[in-house]
This record gives sequence, structure tokens and C-alpha cells, in this order.
Amino acid sequence: MVLKTWRLATILLAALSLGAALGHLLELPAKLGYEGPLWLTISQTLYRAFGTVGASFEVGAVLASALLVMLVRGRGHAFVWTLSGALCIAAAHAIYWVVLAPINATVAALTPETLPPDWTALRLRWELAHAARAGLQIAGLAALVSSLLVEIPSGARDPRRRGASLRESPAPGSGAGSLRPRPQ
Repeated sequence: MVLKTWRLATILLAALSLGAALGHLLELPAKLGYEGPLWLTISQTLYRAFGTVGASFEVGAVLASALLVMLVRGRGHAFVWTLSGALCIAAAHAIYWVVLAPINATVAALTPETLPPDWTALRLRWELAHAARAGLQIAGLAALVSSLLVEIPSGARDPRRRGASLRESPAPGSGAGSLRPRPQ
């Protein structure tokens, strides 16, 4: 039960963390067309909750997936998928610290008047780093879900088999009725 609960928590944190990254990715085409002062205003005002709420989801996903890797050690393909998911989530988080945190610090100190002449290069690095993070988080979430799916017995995934088991008659003398209608 602990493993199932931890898997659920990890997948939820990864999905919630992906929400912010996917938001950035979907904004990318529009933001690449903005003029400098508008881009700066949006960058300095729109993302305040991303830094607090979004960060808690992301740090939670990194920590939860790391612990999940330890919990599924020795479980074959589930371990490989879990490790892959945790590595993708950790890599996305690393991109934040290596690429985005320095850009965010620079942007926070700017005003429309102090926007550097090469601000579009700064914007492009920021947007592409977020796109890479979104891709890694999508891959990480997919791997975590796959780690769960590989442990479901193949017969349990076959809807024809599940339906067949409902139609089977009980053992003779068991006293249980069949799920099939009885002829009258």
C-alpha cells in the first residue's frame, strides 16, 4: 500500500509540475512576437505564483521520484521506467537552476529603459529553456506512468479477458449464481 500511495503522489506531483512548464511552452509563440517593454512587463508580473506554487510542485516531484526509485529497486522494467522518469524530472529542474534562474535574476532588475540591445537573445534562451523543461517533464511523467503499467499483469489489461471472467459460471456446488441469465 505504501508503494501504491507513493506512486500516486509522485505521478500527481509530476503532473502538477508539468502544468507550469506546459503553460510556458504554449505561450512561447506569442511571447516571441512581443516588443521588449511588453515582454518585460509580462515576465516581471505574470509568473509570481510560478516561483512559489510551481516550485513546490517541482521540488516535490524531484524528491518523490527519487524516493520512488529506491522503493522500486529490484522490480525490473518498473525500476528502469521509474529511474528514467526521475532523471527526466531532475534534468528539467537542473535546467531551471543552470539556465533560467540567472536569466530571471537579470530580468527582475531590468526596466523598459535598461533593456539591453540584445534582449531578444535573452528572451529566446528563456523560452527555449522552458520548452526543453516541458519536453523533459512530459517524458518524465510518461516514464513514471509506464513504470506503473509494466507491473499490471497482461491479462488484467485485456478487456476481453476481464469480460470473460464475469461470464464464467461458478464452480459446481459453490452455491453462487452465474452472471449469465438463466433460461426460464
